[in-house]
Amino acid sequence: MTTGNPKSYDSVEDRVYREKATLAQMVGIYCAGNRHDARPAEAGPVPAFAADMPEKVQASVARMCPDCRELTEYCFTRIDHCPHMAVKTFCSSCPTHCYSPAMRERVRETMRYAGPRMIFHDPLGALTHMRDTLRAKKAQ
Repeated sequence: MTTGNPKSYDSVEDRVYREKATLAQMVGIYCAGNRHDARPAEAGPVPAFAADMPEKVQASVARMCPDCRELTEYCFTRIDHCPHMAVKTFCSSCPTHCYSPAMRERVRETMRYAGPRMIFHDPLGALTHMRDTLRAKKAQ
C-alpha cells in the first residue's frame, strides 16, 4: 500500500487509501464540529486501523470520540472488504450497500456536515474528492 500522498490514482490500492483518508478526515471534522462530549482533551494513541494513514489523518482519528472512532473503523473494514472497489468511486455510488442501515445513516449525516467544511481543512483532498465524484457521475 502506498504511504504519504499517492501520485497515481489508477490502482485499487491507491483508491482504497484515498477513500479511507477522506472518510477519516470527514468524520474528524464532524466529531470536532459537533463537540462530542467523550472527545479526549489531547490526542490519544493512533489506533491500528489508521496506522498507515498520513499524519494529519492519524491525528484526526486520535482526537475522535469513541463513537466516531467506531464509525471510522467500521467504514475502514467495509472498504477493505468491498468486492466492487475496482469499478466504483465511493460507497454512495456502489451497487451493493454493505453498511448496516444505522451505520449508513450515520455516515450520511457525517458527510452532509463535513462535506462543505472539507475545503477549509484539506483543500487538495476536497478538490480531488469533487473531481472523482464528477467523473463517477459522468461515467454513469
